[in-house]
Parts: sequence; C-alpha cells; structure tokens
Amino acid sequence: MSIFRYTLEVGNPDASEFETIEALVDTGATFTVVPSPILMRLGVEPSQRARFRLADNTVIQCAIGETQVRIEGQTFSTTVVFGDDDGTALLGVYTLERALLGVDPVGQRLIPTDALMMGVPVLEWS
Repeated sequence: MSIFRYTLEVGNPDASEFETIEALVDTGATFTVVPSPILMRLGVEPSQRARFRLADNTVIQCAIGETQVRIEGQTFSTTVVFGDDDGTALLGVYTLERALLGVDPVGQRLIPTDALMMGVPVLEWS
C-alpha cells in the first residue's frame, strides 16, 4: 500500500464543470472518495450503496455514484464514494487503473502504465 498527496479535478457527470481537490493517493482504497458537499455541488447523484471493509475490519455501507475526474490533463469517468462532509479525499485504485496510471511510492508520483490483457486475441485499433 502506498499513500501520498495528489491534486486532481473532480467534475460533474457531463464534464462541464470541475473543482480542484487534494487527495491522498491510496492504493489500499478501491474507489475515489470525495467529500459529499463537493459531489452534491457538482450535481453528482448517488446511484447505489456499497459495502466497504475498513482497515480495522469494520464493514460499513457508503453511497457511490459515477462522475468525471481530470488527472494529468486527461478526463475519465469513474466511480466515487460520497465521503464525510469534512473528510479526507482519497484517490483510489479503480480511478488510477481507469486513467492507466501506476504509483511510484518512492518518488511519490503517478506514472503512466500500460493496460494489461493476457491471452485474449483482439482486433487492434489503428
């Protein structure tokens, strides 16, 4: 698990408005967590509730939704968790993988990575 701070932009679902936030890059977190007031201000709506296991083994349920994020100048759709009003934002693995970014824990930075696909023939896009 690797944790460090990173600045990213969280947008509304149609990517017409963004807010800059500072988040902890947390490779132990499945989804990106954003304080609920930010998501509500951007018009992001919860679409379901999901179970999450915390580090102390407690299981909680949180609202999740879909929206846009901008990282390294690229915009991607991702799943976000509606976090505590004044809680810490987390940049989770699902968003990092969607953005094709890996984590350099020593340099405390995000690095481009290739998507993986093993053993399935596909038509290459040119």
